[in-house]
Amino acid sequence: MTGSQDNPNVVDLQQRQNAAGNDRLGDLMKQVRSISLKRINGLVGTLFENVDDALFDMAERAGSNALQTEYFDGMREVRKKRQLVERLFLEQATHAFSDFADGKLKPVKLEGPQAGGAGLSLVDNIELEESLAVTSMVAKAENRLQRSLYQVNQRLSVLVGGGKVEDASNPIGPATLGNAFRAAIREFDVNVQVKLIIYKLFDRYVMAGLEPVYEEVNIELIRAGVLPQVRHTLQSGARPAPLPPARGHYAGEAGPAYPAATYHDPAAAELQAEIYHTLRSLLASRHGEARGAEGDGVPGAGAQGGFSAADLLSALTILQGQSAAVQARSDELAGATEAVQQLKRELLDQAGKLSSGPHRRVSNADEDTIDLVGMLFEYIVQDRNLPAHIQSVLSRLQIPYLKVAILDRHLFAQRAHPARRLLDALAEAGKGWTEEADRDQRLYSHILGAVEAVLRDFDDDIEVFERELATFDAFVEQNQKRSELAEQRATDATRGREKLQQARTVAAREILKRIDGRELPPIIHTVLSRPWANYLVLTLLRQGEDSEEWRNALRFADEFVWSALPKSSDAEHQRLRALLPHLEKALRHGLTTVAYHETDVKQVMHELGQFYRRVLEGQAVETRLAKDVIEDNAAAGAPVAAHADEHAADPGAVVPQAAPATRSPVEEIVLSSTPEGEAEQPAEELPADDEFVRAVRELKVGTWIEFVGDDEQRERAKLSWISPISAKYLFVNRRGLKVCDKTVAALAVELRRGSAIVLEEVPLFDRALDAIVARLRGSEGKPDQAPPPAPLATPEPASS
Repeated sequence: MTGSQDNPNVVDLQQRQNAAGNDRLGDLMKQVRSISLKRINGLVGTLFENVDDALFDMAERAGSNALQTEYFDGMREVRKKRQLVERLFLEQATHAFSDFADGKLKPVKLEGPQAGGAGLSLVDNIELEESLAVTSMVAKAENRLQRSLYQVNQRLSVLVGGGKVEDASNPIGPATLGNAFRAAIREFDVNVQVKLIIYKLFDRYVMAGLEPVYEEVNIELIRAGVLPQVRHTLQSGARPAPLPPARGHYAGEAGPAYPAATYHDPAAAELQAEIYHTLRSLLASRHGEARGAEGDGVPGAGAQGGFSAADLLSALTILQGQSAAVQARSDELAGATEAVQQLKRELLDQAGKLSSGPHRRVSNADEDTIDLVGMLFEYIVQDRNLPAHIQSVLSRLQIPYLKVAILDRHLFAQRAHPARRLLDALAEAGKGWTEEADRDQRLYSHILGAVEAVLRDFDDDIEVFERELATFDAFVEQNQKRSELAEQRATDATRGREKLQQARTVAAREILKRIDGRELPPIIHTVLSRPWANYLVLTLLRQGEDSEEWRNALRFADEFVWSALPKSSDAEHQRLRALLPHLEKALRHGLTTVAYHETDVKQVMHELGQFYRRVLEGQAVETRLAKDVIEDNAAAGAPVAAHADEHAADPGAVVPQAAPATRSPVEEIVLSSTPEGEAEQPAEELPADDEFVRAVRELKVGTWIEFVGDDEQRERAKLSWISPISAKYLFVNRRGLKVCDKTVAALAVELRRGSAIVLEEVPLFDRALDAIVARLRGSEGKPDQAPPPAPLATPEPASS
């Protein structure tokens, strides 16, 4: 078709196919960019999540405090600028794709500064070190990834129209990515040592993770029909470079078995960094500058001829297998410090038997780790938050936790460490343990089972702690659901009693307002202070003070009192005659509501009929003061119903009818005494601004308190509920059953006397680290402060 340009109705198929092909190639390029940058960005995120770990590891093995401070400063700088650097890296990588699509991407040249006649300056030296680091990891990655990288190069060549694509000009090649990362981390104001560590992590987490990215890109392009036949064979003798070993762990071990990103909390991580930095500095001060003589702190390396990490771990494994005997020897010693020192001596002796050579000692770094774990378990066996039985069980974990600390130096630096979380979980559950609350021994058995499983199964696999933590958490969750139901029932019952008591108080106040100080006939006193007062209580519980029925009940009380007063005029007599049918109707309704027995209703109505007949006839009637009538009723043994408390939680319940007609089926409101079940005020009064009163008011629901009885019997209880009515505090045990309730004043007095002790809510590990820091600092200036463990002495060579 040669006339297509002249004829508008003729379509040039070749031109249309080329345009469609170009659009398709553009879409494929966007797809490759989207897939690769998404995966690479995730790898960079993983890199930065592990920077803290690596810098922690280097800081604890630093040869001086100054170098250690530089590593911690580097951690803060990385946290502060992480998002900026990640964004800059992504922008660089995206820009590389744009240049590649436009044919502008030049092969990356990774060359350092050249030395002139005057030699390299300090800045040039730093640039050279960075350049060498990037060049080295790029060369290693290109050698290891040559098969998949070759296939990506060939397919990207098709996408750009057949131009040659080399490793150095590939937008997702190691060279381009290394150059982009180098440009991005110029934002970090850190020393060259910190930067080199970051480059190593880039090599470990990004470069080492590129092969799956390339495979995914290749698979996507093959599906799109781009060179599906391309294959590549490795050159003879070429082998993929092995992944670098993870630093900070015992030789031969992989990285952390726990997902650090899942628990990433920058603020908490920084706080832990500060605490750990302080701990390491305080421990290092015992050795002075001798630490620097041990080299750069490679894990397991001590002074020449010293115990290796393998020696210590082997010795600990043997002691762990003899845990029962080791524990028995520790129990025979007088205190926690002596027990820890005994374990150190046994460890050193056992390591001496396993190693060879006449001169053996523990490196300063390992000795600090041993002492740190020792002080942790000293704290555990003295922690007042834990019952003695739980202290004893948890103390058996010292050997496994010492192994963990030697294998993985992040135990004290990361709250998310599985071993740390397991110990915190066991301690938190054990905090509320008492023999009375755990009669079936279910909680104690599960804590003991977790400890024994760790002693039995843990060798060098941190997943043992993850497994036991998951099992224990499942038990705690199941148990917690059961205790929450019981706790809710205890709260509802207490709330019901408080509402009942509040209603009694209001009803008593209204009745007293009408009869106190007035001389009234005994029948009027009796009706108002007994059945009608109970009717007021039930009306309050069911309807409330704003209801019409409550207002009618009070109106009856007013008119009932008026009806008993002397009448001096015909108008008053006439009004009384008109009022009596209404009074009788209202009174019958009230008596029926409180389940008054029919025989008693008839008796009351009969007595009232006789009384009103005398009033209307002008006869004299006996009158008495309210307090005299109440005292006579009490002396005569007027019955008090036992049903009101049972229906406190259900205000709509009807008080059951009593069987004997001679016994009142309703409760008399006692106007002058403390109601049953209400806590008496303490004999000792404290001012409102007293520190213990303030401490009580600051308690939060969920706080645990240990109550000490007169016989030294101890009971642990959790604050479950604070009454909005009486401000009383309800305490339950770990099964959710009520232990006691206390007023603010009573609890403050107990805190002052020491018969109530508030247990700390901070996790065990955090409490212990704070206490250890305080101990190490305090021992420097306080002679009465318990000193830290003394450095280990070099043992005599073990005899063959």
